[in-house]
Amino acid sequence: MTTALLKSLSILTKPIRDSHLSDGLSTQTTLLSALQTNLSELRERMSAGELEEAHLMLEETRREITWVCSDTDDLTWGFVQECLLLLFCLARHFTRLLEDFHQNPAAPNLRTPEAAPPLPPDVLSVAQQKTLGTVLQFVVTLGLCPYLAPGVGVALGLRSAFGAAVEEAVRHDVAPVGERRLLITTNVLLDVSTLSSLATPVFTRHLGDIMAALCQLAYRPEGESTKSNKGLTVEERKSCKEALHNLLGKVYQPIVIKELLVLQGGPKQASSGSRGGSAGGKALIQAPPWLRRLCGQLLSERLMQPHGVQAVVRAILEGTGGGDSDWRKCDAVAKILASCPQQSLSAESYYSQVCPQILELLHFKDKLTAQQFQRVATRAVLTMVQERPEFAQRFLLLPLLSPLHRCTEGTGNDLSQDAVQEWELTRCIEDIYKICVVGNNPSEVLLKALDDAFSTLFSLFCFTKQNVSHLRIPCQEILIWCLSHSKRSVALSLLKRLCGLLGEVDGVRHDFQFSPGSEGGARLTVREPISDEDDVLFEKVSGDQWRVQCLVQLLEEMKDSDMPGEFFLLLLQDLTALAAEKEDRVEEVVDTSSMTLLELEQHLLGREIGHGQRLALLQTLAIMCEGLPHTALLRKPTQVVGFIVSMLKRACVGLEHGIDSPVESQTLSMGMGLVATLLSGAAELSADDYLSMATLLPPLEQISQQHPETVIQELASDLRATIATHGAYHPKTVSRTDCQHNPDPSTSQPTGQSSNTLPANIPSSRLLSIPQTSPTSRRGDASPGQPPSTHSYSSEDTPRTLVSQVPTSSVSRPKHTTDPGEAPKVKDSCHGTEPKPGQSAGRIANPGISEGPPSKAFTECLLEACDPDVPSKSVALRSLTRSVRDGDKEALQNKDKLLTLFLENLEHEDSFVYLSAIQGLAVLADTFPEQILQRLLGEYQTGATVCSPKRQHSLETCLKVGEVLMRASRAMGDLAPHYGRPLIGVFLNGTRDKRSSVRASSLSNLGELCQRLNFSLGPLAQELSTCLTALIKTDREAEVRRAAVHVIALVLRGLSDKTTQVLGDVLLELYRALKWVVRSDPDDVAVLHAQLALEELDVVMRRFIFPQQKLEKKIVVLP
Repeated sequence: MTTALLKSLSILTKPIRDSHLSDGLSTQTTLLSALQTNLSELRERMSAGELEEAHLMLEETRREITWVCSDTDDLTWGFVQECLLLLFCLARHFTRLLEDFHQNPAAPNLRTPEAAPPLPPDVLSVAQQKTLGTVLQFVVTLGLCPYLAPGVGVALGLRSAFGAAVEEAVRHDVAPVGERRLLITTNVLLDVSTLSSLATPVFTRHLGDIMAALCQLAYRPEGESTKSNKGLTVEERKSCKEALHNLLGKVYQPIVIKELLVLQGGPKQASSGSRGGSAGGKALIQAPPWLRRLCGQLLSERLMQPHGVQAVVRAILEGTGGGDSDWRKCDAVAKILASCPQQSLSAESYYSQVCPQILELLHFKDKLTAQQFQRVATRAVLTMVQERPEFAQRFLLLPLLSPLHRCTEGTGNDLSQDAVQEWELTRCIEDIYKICVVGNNPSEVLLKALDDAFSTLFSLFCFTKQNVSHLRIPCQEILIWCLSHSKRSVALSLLKRLCGLLGEVDGVRHDFQFSPGSEGGARLTVREPISDEDDVLFEKVSGDQWRVQCLVQLLEEMKDSDMPGEFFLLLLQDLTALAAEKEDRVEEVVDTSSMTLLELEQHLLGREIGHGQRLALLQTLAIMCEGLPHTALLRKPTQVVGFIVSMLKRACVGLEHGIDSPVESQTLSMGMGLVATLLSGAAELSADDYLSMATLLPPLEQISQQHPETVIQELASDLRATIATHGAYHPKTVSRTDCQHNPDPSTSQPTGQSSNTLPANIPSSRLLSIPQTSPTSRRGDASPGQPPSTHSYSSEDTPRTLVSQVPTSSVSRPKHTTDPGEAPKVKDSCHGTEPKPGQSAGRIANPGISEGPPSKAFTECLLEACDPDVPSKSVALRSLTRSVRDGDKEALQNKDKLLTLFLENLEHEDSFVYLSAIQGLAVLADTFPEQILQRLLGEYQTGATVCSPKRQHSLETCLKVGEVLMRASRAMGDLAPHYGRPLIGVFLNGTRDKRSSVRASSLSNLGELCQRLNFSLGPLAQELSTCLTALIKTDREAEVRRAAVHVIALVLRGLSDKTTQVLGDVLLELYRALKWVVRSDPDDVAVLHAQLALEELDVVMRRFIFPQQKLEKKIVVLP
């Protein structure tokens, strides 16, 4: 039966083969002739009994169906009726077969259980599917499309040239009427599509035409073409409405949305055409208003249903390859989603349903889909934030930031509900990053929402800095984006709040903390209670310090922004205000006797909060000066001016309260020196720079009026005049002060002449080299890079580190001493020379250039190295070391004296001194390797000191000499094979020492040296392997075994690809020793070192066995 029915359909759609039917005839006539021929042939074959089964079923169906019009004069409709009847018969036949198939399933073949199950009876072959598709095309083309109203769907004439002939061949003036024909064809196609095997070809090719027919039948106003609507009843229109909604509900939604967009029509469809292309460039007829309204309503329903937003996005973006027009489509979809349709009941209901779906678009995993959906979601969110901020705040930003808000809200009573899971925080951070950083369209509403969660976000960033987490970079980028796009005042307020300068930092709620997640993220968990008050205090102090360090690291990432410098200047202003407040507080005496208990408690609490904020300010300034370079803190001349203003204002505060401390004098000296440097041509100043320097005029005027020294008053007055006249008036005092604060080595003067360089810690009274008798000098600090002295400093000394960061001059801090009755004499920090009478008070040493009597300078520096004062001794030792490193002639000539001095100071108990001696010996060994290394090897091997040859070294001194040898080994570089041979023997001998620390030290030095010997290690490989293997298996001390295993790891790492060539004979022995450690050694650290060494060996052997394939072409020149 199936074959007979499909054979009948094939006869109806058979193409024309007789040439005489098409010669000289129009397309319309040829079409009608072909239809008549195929109909006649089908009837003849059925009458002849060739298709008897199909004929019987067809006649039976014809008698049951009432819509068949047997006396129609339209040949095309008669042809469509036969096709519809045969399709109806085929669908009925398939239904019966399927019922029987499901009621009586075929028994499985037990002999071949792996065989495929039997196919359902409605499965069609490829040829049969092709025949069915052809029939459906004829049915839609002849029985559906010609009866659609103008503008409803795509007209046949716009699909192909053949479509125009079809429209002319159809007769509308005969029965049945057009609307009735349209209804019959649509109903039959819907009935046929109830079977899955027949629904696929119907809906994949003709869904849009069926939807257009249903829209016209159900919703076309009765006032249009009243004559053609006479055949439709109210029940029929109602059934068409139900059929349309059922069809829209069961078909894949993106396809439905595509077809609805096509039905809406419009000018945009004119250039692109439709399926099948356009004929002759004809423009589409605009859809009627009722159809546009209907399609808009249906699209709105599709959008507001569950997963409707995703369906709309897929409908528009599916099939795009991410080309140039892709972002335009994404923006168009985003604008559609952000605007509330007119058909919606209310804007609130629309956004409440659509906004959660928009956020879900950010969570797709497929790469291409995720990229497109993320772009749409980002643009939609940003558009809503700008156009509908009230709804965006409620339905987008609050759900987006809810995990961060939950970290700060609530209490720890209900732990199961208040904890934030890892996936929630991860999704929240990723979504914020996509919307803010990737979208990069800041708005006031978005920044305000982020400000509310900024502290929590920063706390999470601080937590990610403590361990490995994939949230670190997104958190950092979000924080930087927010600070960069916020207003300057808001950003600075956020930074101060994060430092604790505005009160308690509310990162996460009390008794909760961030903990590592299982997938590299973070989660909010309950903090374990701490009973010890000291531990609680330590936890708080270390946490605050870590937050400030993370903030400084965040500002370091903003090196191309002015934010670090502005925040630094703001803190300096607060520091000046703090100094003034402190002086006022000293003068103010509060009477607490008349206070109530509540007032007294508030007073004490306020003082405690004030102390905490002052400590936080000093801590933040100290960490910023230590962690940020001056190029990040002072990027522009205006920031340098702001820095100077803060320094001068602080000096003015001291003048107002009558304070004359060295710190205040140094601050004033540095500030006025920087002003003179700027005005003397250190940088070319523009008119805007002079305008910014106008802020210096009030403090300079105050200094010129209130400072007790006349010289300072005159200098302040001259600087003020120079700034006010924009450099037109430039007195000599300004230039002279600039020379004192900016020494130039290239203009060094001969011996005996004066130098105008002023050390940084000279009091302001000596600013112009005028001798004074009243002030008392202080001992200078160590030069930059040296360890601090053991002297304690108060919090007021902290700003001194700020001055040292200024890039305008490189100022040394010499040591100087004074007698009560005479003016202070300043010594050079490197050579110790004193200025002669009449010369200026300080000089910066320039190593390599002899200034003054060099022998005297060198002798004084040696004498200072023998000073019992620890800071003086360490500074002198480092000065001598710097002289040797810089190639100072006098220092190089006295290398033996320096060697003796450094060796003596190795036994000093203070770490500053013996570390300076170690550094000096390492520099000497690098400069004179042959002589110094031999002496050091003797000291390390024999253990006799210079002072008492018969007394043995202490263990500490021996280890210090070993440290010197290790540093010397590192500095050898390519010369290690030449100078390292004697060292290996000494280190191997040291592995036999009775003291375990010496053995471990010798092995450590041996590893540092051996990894630099390369092929020179070959002759010593056997001896080295024997020594290491014996120590690994026999030594009782764990630290010695660890060091021996570490030597193997260092050797393998240093040799790398040369391992198999150098250690070929002993490689197996070393491998077995490492495996023995992994299996048998009780020390976990030694096992870890062995595993690392085995990993190094594994990498080496993999590269040896599987060398990297290189695409090289060798060109050989034949002789």
